Amino acid sequence: MKSVNKIPKSKIKRASKIVGTGAKVGVNYIKYYGSRLVKSKEDAQQQLDKDNAEDIYNSLQELKGSPLKMAQMMSMDKNILPSAYVEKFSLSQFSVPPLSYSLVVKTFNKEFGKSPTELFDSFNKEASHAASIGQVHEARRKGKKLAIKIQYPGVADSIKSDLALVKPMAKRLFNIKGKASDKYFKEVEEKLLEETDYVLEVKKAEEIIEKCQSLPNIRFPRYHKKRSGKRIITMEWMEGLHLSEYAESIAPQKSRNIVGQSLWDFYMYQIHVLNEFQADPHPGNFLVSPKNELIALDFGCTKKIPEKFYRNFFKLMDKKNIKDESKFEELLEELGFFKEADSVKDKLFVMELFGELLILLAKPFHSDRFDFSDESFFQKIAEKGDELSKNKNLRKMDSTRGSKHFIYLNRTFFGLYNLLHQLKSEDIIIDNYKNYLNSTRSLGRVG
Repeated sequence: MKSVNKIPKSKIKRASKIVGTGAKVGVNYIKYYGSRLVKSKEDAQQQLDKDNAEDIYNSLQELKGSPLKMAQMMSMDKNILPSAYVEKFSLSQFSVPPLSYSLVVKTFNKEFGKSPTELFDSFNKEASHAASIGQVHEARRKGKKLAIKIQYPGVADSIKSDLALVKPMAKRLFNIKGKASDKYFKEVEEKLLEETDYVLEVKKAEEIIEKCQSLPNIRFPRYHKKRSGKRIITMEWMEGLHLSEYAESIAPQKSRNIVGQSLWDFYMYQIHVLNEFQADPHPGNFLVSPKNELIALDFGCTKKIPEKFYRNFFKLMDKKNIKDESKFEELLEELGFFKEADSVKDKLFVMELFGELLILLAKPFHSDRFDFSDESFFQKIAEKGDELSKNKNLRKMDSTRGSKHFIYLNRTFFGLYNLLHQLKSEDIIIDNYKNYLNSTRSLGRVG
């Protein structure tokens, strides 16, 4: 893959790139209306989606940083966007054109005042893989193989201005209206800023790893703080297949179930016990070792769950509370789903809408075990997503509903569900994490 020698840094250059992409999308729509004369509506729409996805992704991968990160986030939920976008945007998970070696050296000199070859016995100039915010190189020091994570230049400095540019497009895509949406964009901005602080990432990683020592069949890299900084992380090199590669392999069902259970337990333990969790569950952040061990690589995005929100969220997932109209209304009120301007009719519509959706999405929590290989479950989710996207009453309403904490918790559950589906994990024990509480029970709450 061809490397990148420069990344647009100034607000003007980044803005012009996004505006230019908008112009290309406009041309694609003109071609779409022309093709409707000779093609069916479905075929013309598919071509439009493909062309737009290609042009938008090509622009985002040049900008890197927060716009590309948002594409990555959207690709994790396969029900938000048409398949052409999901297929293209999913490349941002771990397949992005890397920085040239000259820019890598420049980043090292700025961070440490030394080049990579001065800090390590050997340093591979070619990136092992590149994603939305940074790329990874292989290095060696004192006989040990290391992974060096290097942040793209200017990513942290451009987050606020980038989000201001992307905001209008996101509002249109997700039917977001009014000033009430500011709290959601602020939440995303804060998390993106945290992800670009590699000192904070190492600190968070070590805290979570220390508290997850009782979990079996999961491994974590060791971090080298002396050779890590605000824009560079040095850690132990971990051998294994990326989770998506493992999912496409000929791994036996028993092994898929073991890896899937380890992944599920890791997240349930963090959410229910630690009060904080790694909120970026995409395939590029996990490996599977030759011994079928799950390896968690990245802790750049973590999310703390406030006590009150946690309690109400899992009450909302309880089937009996969904079916109890009075209790359900009370929980939706507590979690910010109603607006002051809502009429009685509006509230009933919201309750019916979210009731149907929650019965479906909370299904894994309504039994002791769950089969994530079940195609019908994910087909129903896709159908419900399509139904909601076409609901005229919903499009007329302000969709900025619910606590800001839903953004990363929902993202995590959608990502986790999709990873388990890729793995075809069949027999996941939902409350298995409770078997590993013992000495860590005092760390947090237990659901």
